[in-house]
Amino acid sequence: MLESVWANDVKLPEFESLQGDAKTDVLIVGGGMAGLLIAHKLTQGGVDNLLIEADRICHGVTRNTTAKITSQHGLVYDKLAKMFDDDTAKVYYQANQDAIGQFRQLCKDIPCDFLEQSAYVYTKAPSKTFDKEMQTLQRLGIPFAQTKDTQLPFPVQGAIRFRRQAQFHPLMFAGAIAKGLNIKENTRFLEFDGSDAITNRGKIHAKCIVMATHFPLINKHGCYFLKMYQQRSYVVALEGAHKLDGMYRDADNKGLSFRSFGDYLLLGGNSHKTGKPTTGWKSLENAAGQYYPGAKVAAQWATQDCISLDHLPYIGQYSKQTPKLFVATGFNKWGMTGSMVAATVLCDLLEGNPDPYENIFSPSRSILRKQLLVNGISATKNLLTPTAPRCPHLGCALKWNPQEHSWDCPCHGSRFGKDGKLLDNPATGDLPSEP
Repeated sequence: MLESVWANDVKLPEFESLQGDAKTDVLIVGGGMAGLLIAHKLTQGGVDNLLIEADRICHGVTRNTTAKITSQHGLVYDKLAKMFDDDTAKVYYQANQDAIGQFRQLCKDIPCDFLEQSAYVYTKAPSKTFDKEMQTLQRLGIPFAQTKDTQLPFPVQGAIRFRRQAQFHPLMFAGAIAKGLNIKENTRFLEFDGSDAITNRGKIHAKCIVMATHFPLINKHGCYFLKMYQQRSYVVALEGAHKLDGMYRDADNKGLSFRSFGDYLLLGGNSHKTGKPTTGWKSLENAAGQYYPGAKVAAQWATQDCISLDHLPYIGQYSKQTPKLFVATGFNKWGMTGSMVAATVLCDLLEGNPDPYENIFSPSRSILRKQLLVNGISATKNLLTPTAPRCPHLGCALKWNPQEHSWDCPCHGSRFGKDGKLLDNPATGDLPSEP
């Protein structure tokens, strides 16, 4: 079953499409977790807002998350301290911890299988990078525990444990907060025209616009097509596997992640840049056979993540030239806490309030990072590749993905079904029909 376990038992609320032109103070484009949380916070604050979604709410990346609510984002804190400074790394931790607290408070009144868990990043071999992470955490005063005692099906050299993190059912949560919001589904954003958004259903005049579309759709501002790339990874839900307490991920980005949900064990991994060759779910099935013989694959799915240049999301003003246009993107695989951080920062900015986290997430920060050159070379190479079909986003050559039977863009991550139908943005429409 190529569908996440979250979609099995939840019927999300349905909303009408836009009928003609509209007017609002804040327009939110994108009905995933980030967009819904922004709309929810604005509504709670009495701010007039409208959310539009090209398909159905949570029909994209949100339904394919592993739904870990955590500030344990792998070996990220030493990287941030070296790339920026200790203060930036500490503020990033505080922002994500605050997001966990906000989820904890909201979930008191929402049945969504919210469960406090410890989060672990583990290493199977001695690692200087792992040791440096622990030294940085200690220097920053971030509470953690070092342990070799895990419930993983193999021995580890060590693990870093963050206590009082959480997991939940993302669609149960999203469906609950969506009720009562001003949402228009099947309303596709096409272009930005001054203070107006042009959609397939009409024009929307807004004082401010927030792009919460996973990958930003507007190319002429912000250079997001250079500042990010997309990465796919895979998940299998196993029946008959040993249940784990805690949430685990390998310090090696090529390694495995684990968490339990009900009778399932969710085994994730096999990350790769979108558009690159992959074995898809095969490596996960092999790992399941090795570590959980006798377990059955009950479901399998894939997800896609926007990766920024410097391990920090882009949250704030879309660009210096667009004071009324805002963005939330680049969550680097940590979309649950990232979405809540985005909602907090953006709602403060939209309501004219200072926010303690806005500076480190500013989309206008320096882009002079090594990854920028890598992104640029990759895009140029694929633009010059003389093959068809081409991505309608910026014209890159698409690559056939035999695992998922899709056409994938190796430049910016747009994906299309074999029939040409759009599956993932930043493209905003289907592939053109062959003449």
